[in-house]
Amino acid sequence: MEMRTESRDPWPATTRTSAAGRIYGAVVGRTIAGERRREARAAYLFLIPTFIGFALFTAGPLLASIGLSFTTYDVINPPSFVGLRNYEALMGDARALASFRNTGVFVLVSVAIEIVVALLLAVAVQRPMPGFFRYFFRTAFLLPVVTSAAAISIIFGYMFSKEFGVINYYLGYLGIDRISWLTSSQTSLLTIILAASWQRLGFTFILFVAALQNIPRDLYEAADIDGASEWSKLVAITVPLVTPTILFNAVIGVIASLQVFDIPYILTRGGPGDSSRTVVMIIQEAAFQNLQFGYGSAIAVVLFLAIMLLTILQFWLSQRWVFYR
Repeated sequence: MEMRTESRDPWPATTRTSAAGRIYGAVVGRTIAGERRREARAAYLFLIPTFIGFALFTAGPLLASIGLSFTTYDVINPPSFVGLRNYEALMGDARALASFRNTGVFVLVSVAIEIVVALLLAVAVQRPMPGFFRYFFRTAFLLPVVTSAAAISIIFGYMFSKEFGVINYYLGYLGIDRISWLTSSQTSLLTIILAASWQRLGFTFILFVAALQNIPRDLYEAADIDGASEWSKLVAITVPLVTPTILFNAVIGVIASLQVFDIPYILTRGGPGDSSRTVVMIIQEAAFQNLQFGYGSAIAVVLFLAIMLLTILQFWLSQRWVFYR
C-alpha cells in the first residue's frame, strides 16, 4: 500500500496573489512618491532664483516703500515717523492731483486707441494677400515695440515741432496754421498719447493676430452663406471671439499707461506747466530731486493701490462681456 505525503500550503492561492499585489503596489507607490518628491525638489531648486529676485527687487522695495510712506526721509538724516502726514499732504497737493488727472486721461485715450486700431489692423492683415506683404506688415507694426522710448521721443519731437515739424508742414498745405503741439497745454498731452500709443501698438497688434488665427473659418463661411456683410461678421463673430485678448490687452495697457514716464519726460518735461505731467514724474521729482522719499513713497503706494483696484475691477467686469469658447 503506497503512502502519499502531501505538503499543504498554509496560504491559499488567492491570499498569495493578493499579498503579492499589495506588496507590489506598495513598492510601486513608494517609487512613484519618491520620484514625485525628487521632481518637486528639482522644481523648487529651479524656482529659487525667481523667488530671490522677486524678494529683492519686487516684494522688498514694495514693503520698504510702504514703510517709508509713513516717515520723512531725505537720505542724509534717519527716517522719522510722521504717520499719515504724507498722505494728507498728497490730498492738498495741486500738482500731484493734476498728475493723477493727466495720467487718467492718458490711460483712457491711449488704451482705447491701441485696442481699436490694433484690432482693425489685425483684421486687415488677415485679408487675402501675398505672404510677403503679410509678413512685411507684421514686422513693420512690431518694430516700434523694440525701439527705445528715447528714440521714439526724439522722432516725435521733430515731427511735431512747431517751426520745422513735418506735421505742421503738411497741415500748411491744408491752410491750417502752425500748431504748438509740444508747447501748448491743450495739445501736449495729446501728442504724448500719440507717441506712446504708436510705440505699444505693435504688441497689441501681434496678440490680436494670434487670436484671429484661432477663430474657426467655418463661422465666417456660414456667415458668407447667410449673406452677412463684413461689418456684421466683425461685430457678431470677430469681436466676441477675441474678447479674452481684448481683456488681456486692456489689463496690460492700463498697468503700463499708469506707469508712463519716459516719453513725457523726454518730450515735454511735464509742461507746459503741469499739463502733461504724470504720476511717476511727480514721484521722481519728489524722491530724487527734492529728496522727499517719504512723500514720494506715499504717492507710489497710492499709485500701486490704483493699479491693483483697476485690475480687479477689469476682471470683475469681464464676467459680463468676455466670451470664452
